[in-house]
Amino acid sequence: MFNETHHLIEEFPEFKEKIQELKSSNKHFKHLFDKYEELDKEIHSVAQEVRAISDEHAEELKKKRLKLKDELYAILLAE
Repeated sequence: MFNETHHLIEEFPEFKEKIQELKSSNKHFKHLFDKYEELDKEIHSVAQEVRAISDEHAEELKKKRLKLKDELYAILLAE
């Protein structure tokens, strides 16, 4: 649902330990992880009506979050 958070650890609970490890040991993963979490917070604040943006911009943010999620998942599988 649009107003729920999508924290990466909640999305991939089976990778919880690996996510924590990669955040510490892999700068690229950490960078992507931080961007993902930032987008998730922004999307959630829009859904909670803390910030108003256009529907098009909201969709753009969700697409960016999904792209980051895919990239992070690929790294999780490769490591």
